Parts: sequence; C-alpha cells; structure tokens
Amino acid sequence: MTLSIALKKLLNFHQTGGPVIDNNSHLMGFLSEQDMIHKLLKVGYYCQDTNTVEDCMHKEVVTITPDDNIIILAEQMLPGIPKVYPVCENGRLVGIVSRRDILKAIATHIDDCFHHPV
Repeated sequence: MTLSIALKKLLNFHQTGGPVIDNNSHLMGFLSEQDMIHKLLKVGYYCQDTNTVEDCMHKEVVTITPDDNIIILAEQMLPGIPKVYPVCENGRLVGIVSRRDILKAIATHIDDCFHHPV
C-alpha cells in the first residue's frame, strides 16, 4: 500500500497511527503520522508516491495482550512512549489500546468511586 493511501485511511478514521497486519492478522509493524511526515512531504513536492507502508513503518512494535493490567499500562504511557498499543493474542492483532482508552477507563472508575463511595 502506498503512503498516500495509508494517510487517507488514518485521516478518515481520525487516527494518529495504527498497526500494520498481513492477510492473516499477524502484526507486521506500526505506522504513525510522525513516521510518514518526512516522506509525504517529498511525495507532495515531487508528485511521486513511490513509498510504501513497509518502507516507513516501525517493525519493532511494543505490544500488549488482552490480559495485561491497565494500571501498569497507564504507568508505562509516559511522554515519548507509544500512544497506541496493538493488542495481540497468539501473534495476531485483536485490537488496540490508546491513551484515550486508558483515560476513559480511569474516568469510569472515578465516576464509580463518587457514585458508590467506600
């Protein structure tokens, strides 16, 4: 897939990046806006879209499993660390968890605390 097509997909789904998978849902890498900016500037300047997602994606990806603890994950989400984590089970992508997902879970917990105080 070309980077310009990947860019359209990210923009259509309001995402800052996403996992790259093969036809069997195996995680191949991760592509972020930051990864694409430099190469896409050249595409726009020269009007030649020769870069592929594979050329630009990170192949070393930090992943989590469905059983990972959300509190530990929240503590790991420091500045400079990935903002989106692919969730993999048996080597296959089953979802993603973002900082926004963590914040929603924390907000739900806080609301529960105030509605049902200890």
